Amino acid sequence: MDNRAEVREFLISRRAKITPQQAGLPHVGARRVPGLRRGEVAALAGVSIEYYSKLERGALAGVSASVLDAIARALQLDDAERAHLFHLAHAADGTSVGMRPRRSRANRWTPRPSLQWVLDTITAPALVRNGRMDLLAVNHLGRAMHSSLYDSASGNPPNFARYTFLDDDAHSFYTNWDEAADTCVAILRTEAGRDPYDKGLHDLVGELSTRSDDFRRRWSAHNVRYHGAGTKRFHHHVVGDLTLAYESVDMISESGLTLSLYAAEPGSSTEHALVLLASWAATQDIDTATQPI
Repeated sequence: MDNRAEVREFLISRRAKITPQQAGLPHVGARRVPGLRRGEVAALAGVSIEYYSKLERGALAGVSASVLDAIARALQLDDAERAHLFHLAHAADGTSVGMRPRRSRANRWTPRPSLQWVLDTITAPALVRNGRMDLLAVNHLGRAMHSSLYDSASGNPPNFARYTFLDDDAHSFYTNWDEAADTCVAILRTEAGRDPYDKGLHDLVGELSTRSDDFRRRWSAHNVRYHGAGTKRFHHHVVGDLTLAYESVDMISESGLTLSLYAAEPGSSTEHALVLLASWAATQDIDTATQPI
């Protein structure tokens, strides 16, 4: 990806989101474009307008951490946006090459047996994905929960982004599809900043940009986010509506991978639905096992 273009579009998009009132500046007259002017950002960051204009044209190479911090404060960036700005600066310097996650030489990553054992001891849905949104490992209930994702996967491994934007079933599986789509693209944007040399990610973004207007529009917004914890709502085609809390953690033992765990509120209808889902999944396994080879 063109680093200078990424920097330029990211900074412009963040500047457009901040109003003078939010920045503590007086509102004087009408503005041709939304958000702050370059000179206002420069003043808030304590740099000259000429210098900030240079940065906004994409020239982040060699910029000090203190200046990046000042720009982040002026634009009121959240933690994910601030980290993204620093990742873009590292890419501009060329230092992000040494910070890339260690990749296996194998064509496809497979979970260690011990990792699969751990996943299988978890009674709630659990999965492992990478920053490209490939689903790489899953436990029994996690696979049952995402059965429509596996059914629609044209490649191996299944990919949440392809499913979200290219499969109509995703609109019924995600109760709030727009929120799921926004989150998906923001995760991909975050990964693109963290590892800008990932060819697989470049290819995925190119494919989705070509095939989905919804993806292309969201990608151009340059939104990033951390996806650590919260609540998700799904509609499973067998057991109905599911409201699940989730926690996601980066895996220290496998750089670049994320483990996500889901749980239902005790005594809730979702907890009961997960019991039914486990029973259904066991039946599916029996049916599959008894079919002739």
